[in-house]
Amino acid sequence: MPTEAVPTNTVPTKTVPTSTVPTEVAAPRYSRRLRRAGSYAALTVGAVVVLAPIYFTIVNSLLPPSQLAHQPPPLIPSSPQWHDYTQAWTSGHLARYMATSAIMTISIVVAQLVTSTFAAYAFAFLRFPFKRTLFLLCLATLMIPFEVTFITNLDTLSSLGWFNTYEGLAVPFFATGFGIFLLRQAFLQIPKDLLEAARLDGYGHWRFMVRVAVPLARPSMAALGVFSFLAAWNQYLWPLLSTGGTSPLDTVQIGLKQLVGTSAQNIPIALAGAVIAFVPLVILLLIFQKQLVRSLTAGAVK
Repeated sequence: MPTEAVPTNTVPTKTVPTSTVPTEVAAPRYSRRLRRAGSYAALTVGAVVVLAPIYFTIVNSLLPPSQLAHQPPPLIPSSPQWHDYTQAWTSGHLARYMATSAIMTISIVVAQLVTSTFAAYAFAFLRFPFKRTLFLLCLATLMIPFEVTFITNLDTLSSLGWFNTYEGLAVPFFATGFGIFLLRQAFLQIPKDLLEAARLDGYGHWRFMVRVAVPLARPSMAALGVFSFLAAWNQYLWPLLSTGGTSPLDTVQIGLKQLVGTSAQNIPIALAGAVIAFVPLVILLLIFQKQLVRSLTAGAVK
């Protein structure tokens, strides 16, 4: 007998075009590379804009005075004049100016770190009357330009006998509202559970601040130290007023102004002095760059 063919149920298979898979994978990869290239291009342009003045300052400090007015300016000095650096350091008394600036700057940095730490810890962890009002007053000092207080500060220096002294250069900057605000925000990020655990271990506020709060806020303190150093090292107007501008306590910025003088022949010497005065800032930024990055990115990632 003839056998009947039994139909089999076949499930149709869906075919996926193989050409679409690489395209879907390559599209996000291409967009990521494009964004990365755009980021690198923007960073390169920013670096050129920032570093170009520094580069031309170094180049012009190595040129003889007769080549300073050449157009276009030379990008590479053909015969570098290194003796201008020696003359700026010795004949220009730049060593004495930098020593005065170093004493003033270190005093200001240390004092601001100490006063800001104590005040920020009090605003972050202690309870006392008018706490919010006092903190708002500290923030309000950031809105007052320092030039407004020049006359009052000079009268105070004269009454204390601090005119043309290291105290007159540094003491008016021993406290800063910016430092109090910065460290307070760093202390507020410390969990309250750590304070409670420290109390159970017998820690008071002093031991908790020294052994727990300050080590955890080290990146913010390093950032405050760098900012304070830059601001103090680059001061010009206050040292000029508080010393008279013609005293042995002139700072490096006043010294650079005196290096220029009234002759165009002194311009390379002044530029060489500016490069020498810039070296401590570069060293400082290289040493504390990791702490600066950690401080600026603190709180960005939970």
